[in-house]
Amino acid sequence: MAWPVSARAQQALTPVIGFLNAASAETYAPQVEAFLDGLREAGYVDGRNVTIEYRWAQDQNDHLPSLAADLVGRQVTVIAATSTPAALAAKSATQTIPIVFESAADPVQLGLVESLSRPGRNVTGVTQLNVEVAPKRLEILHELIPAASVMAFLVDPSEPAVAESTANQMKAAAATLGLKLHVLDASSESDFDAVFARVSQLRASALVISAGTAIFASRSGRLGALATEHGVPAVGANYGFVRGGGLMSYGADIIEAYHLTGGYVGRVLKGEKTADLPVQQATKIELMINLKAAKALGITVPLTLLGRAEKVIE
Repeated sequence: MAWPVSARAQQALTPVIGFLNAASAETYAPQVEAFLDGLREAGYVDGRNVTIEYRWAQDQNDHLPSLAADLVGRQVTVIAATSTPAALAAKSATQTIPIVFESAADPVQLGLVESLSRPGRNVTGVTQLNVEVAPKRLEILHELIPAASVMAFLVDPSEPAVAESTANQMKAAAATLGLKLHVLDASSESDFDAVFARVSQLRASALVISAGTAIFASRSGRLGALATEHGVPAVGANYGFVRGGGLMSYGADIIEAYHLTGGYVGRVLKGEKTADLPVQQATKIELMINLKAAKALGITVPLTLLGRAEKVIE
């Protein structure tokens, strides 16, 4: 009779991580594995000395508040809020449970933390450079297609914090380069075909896809395939885009970001306070080029650009 009682007591003492994400388990498997690797390096293994409760919004951002509230109601030990919408939902749901976020946007501007060095309260996490380097994607396309005068930029309006800031950055960069920029919207995969049709109607020479958006990250391969099908030179933010058939990608290594997030969750489980853990930044930026796509588009990639690429698909 003693064993079941002690087993239940041990189970009650096992810390619980609430993992909250705007996308789906199927599309974020590599990121989850990186998170688990970081957690494992901190000394925690799911099912052994920690339990993870996963909550996926399935690309429906309006579901995130209720999913976050559910984790709070279950009194999880810490919430790993991966993706900007998940981080904002978690912060709104609790001021006491520690939150470790992963976001491509500026967490200070979003109001997630007071400062990068001293986050304050119950929130800290990991940020990428993907939003900050958005203008660089436009510069790279301009370098590749110097004769272009009109380009398009795709954002997800359901994530206004990212969409508005990146659109403003891109408009300023376009003005500097002497380009006309059209901002296009897509909030679900069903919008993608219409986007590429619109690029053609606007006579835009190329398309830049916003980073830091859950739907674009989880469907990057589909976006790459559609860019090829529609004959649109496009630049995304991760390897999945070029692997799917897209011309180029330029952005932060999201795998590194999730690995760092797992490590930070482990530190919180060991008793460190979120207010004392400065926001980390995943700093690795990668340029990837799909030469097969370039050939199909009739584009010659200059050697100066090829020499800067970390990965080239022949």
